[in-house]
Amino acid sequence: MLTVLPRGIGHLIAALAAVGVTAQAVLMDAGPHIATTFLGFDVIFQSIDQFSRLMGITFGFITILAIVYAWGSETPKRTTALAVSYVTATFGAVYAGDWLVLIFWWELMAVTSTVLVWARGGAAIRSGYRYALFHGVGGTLLLAAVIVHFANTGTFIYAATGIDAAATVLAALGIGINCGFIFLHSWLPDAYPSPHFAASVFMSVFTTKTAVYTMYRAFPEGGLWLAYLGGLMTVYGAAFALLQYDPRRLLSYHIQGQVGYMLAGVGLAGVVGDLAVVGGFAHVFNHVIYKSLLFMVVGVVIYRTGIEDIRDMGGLWKVMPVTFVVYLVASASIASVPGFNGFISKGMIIDSAHDFGDPALVGGPDVLLGEGLLWWLLIIGGVGTFMSFIKLGYYMFFHGTASVDPPEATPLQMGAMAVAGVSCVAIGVFWESLLVAVPLSSEVLPELKPYSMSHLIESMALMGAGFVGFFALKSPLASLAHYARDIDSLVYPAAFYGTRGFVWGVTELWAAVDRATMRLATVLTYLGTNPREFAARIGVGPSLRAGIGQSVLVLTGLAAAALVVLLFGWSPWPTDLPAVEIVTRVSRDFLRLQQSKRNPTPDE
Repeated sequence: MLTVLPRGIGHLIAALAAVGVTAQAVLMDAGPHIATTFLGFDVIFQSIDQFSRLMGITFGFITILAIVYAWGSETPKRTTALAVSYVTATFGAVYAGDWLVLIFWWELMAVTSTVLVWARGGAAIRSGYRYALFHGVGGTLLLAAVIVHFANTGTFIYAATGIDAAATVLAALGIGINCGFIFLHSWLPDAYPSPHFAASVFMSVFTTKTAVYTMYRAFPEGGLWLAYLGGLMTVYGAAFALLQYDPRRLLSYHIQGQVGYMLAGVGLAGVVGDLAVVGGFAHVFNHVIYKSLLFMVVGVVIYRTGIEDIRDMGGLWKVMPVTFVVYLVASASIASVPGFNGFISKGMIIDSAHDFGDPALVGGPDVLLGEGLLWWLLIIGGVGTFMSFIKLGYYMFFHGTASVDPPEATPLQMGAMAVAGVSCVAIGVFWESLLVAVPLSSEVLPELKPYSMSHLIESMALMGAGFVGFFALKSPLASLAHYARDIDSLVYPAAFYGTRGFVWGVTELWAAVDRATMRLATVLTYLGTNPREFAARIGVGPSLRAGIGQSVLVLTGLAAAALVVLLFGWSPWPTDLPAVEIVTRVSRDFLRLQQSKRNPTPDE
């Protein structure tokens, strides 16, 4: 419909549809809604519980803002239509009540998001192709996990215990690719800066957060492996974000880092209880808002200036004051400044890690990992995040004088950004309203004191370390950015040359087999059509005539010999001889036998 109707009407209808989907997520009763039999299997196409309801509300709300933003950004109708199809697949995934339905929508998410990247053309084609390969592998691994799960349990329906233990590794890797696990993440900073800037707003929201939700479905009791992996992701993402000068690539690395906080919360579910899960899913909700807002801000700057390197910007706070204020709100939210939504949810996750590191509370972590290690990883990731957004704001809005004089954001862009920005502040101040919608929050709400003195001091320390760290390391970071390379600098060339080498090897092997076959066929054809000439070449006399009885006798003998070889593997000739040489020797011996019969020796 979007591609057929006039641009304004199409976007308006899409936005109203998103409003309806959001209202549906709020109003639908809990429980399975479309449960039936499909291909002989019991499936639930739509199911609502606390977790899927939260994801539906989150995705519905941000879809409204993203469509309005795309409307005000002169986004091509086809791009918005593809984005809406991507959103539709995402809703199917979060509302799925079993693994079979989930895997269908999971794969459709990969297809629609790939086409969304390709829609821009140019360099986006190659990054979209790499994106498709990653998600194809991830979907295949998850499908294998689902098959193993069904083989062991006899059902696709979600279980309270999650995925079957035999499918754990497959599920973790398949979902982990979409989460952006370290060394499986290079698709993320590669693909997200590639499409239309309004498409990046959509892409920053759905795939990774759906993966976090699915990870919880697979591992509802969490696991320390997941918690520590999440902690490492926070540090890794923030570290590489500090080295970027493409603003969307910088934000993409921070998606990996922020997903790390969510996974840390999910991973600690079985250790510290509901606080970690509530913090993890509250951070999903908050991250969707402030991360999409950051992509909106960066998109406006790219849209108005045409520049995609922050070193070429600078001084824009004077000519784009509204965009600058919105950036301050979004960056304060992701950096967990008190009064903004990220402070609430990230604080809950860090508290969970702190409790995990306290032997008096939970018995302490594995001694091999060290007490408080996870907490330190999350703290270091927080400092790196603060440094990154000081860097992004410094280069975009303050560094030097503005080399361009762009107009401010369009009214629709400002409207979408204003709603998201107000939401960041409102949730940070009236945080109880957020937690009411988060699953399991009733268990932890009475004990929460996010604005306690200890939390405020911790936040101030992080901010101070971030300020000092950036300005102290600004020059070294600029130098390091020229030399530091992520895993994609190894993965992509290795995949390219490895694939090319494999194709070359298969092609050359086939060519060698083909050449040998053709040579054998040529020799056999020559033997059959030129027996006299062949006999002369191997030193046999010219007489090749034989009677019928002799011929039958010889053929019978050859057949018997062949049977012996087939049955017992015996041969009068060395078995390592080429087939052509064996045929030559057989023919020569046969011709000599015939000649000896025609011209017997005196003794005979």
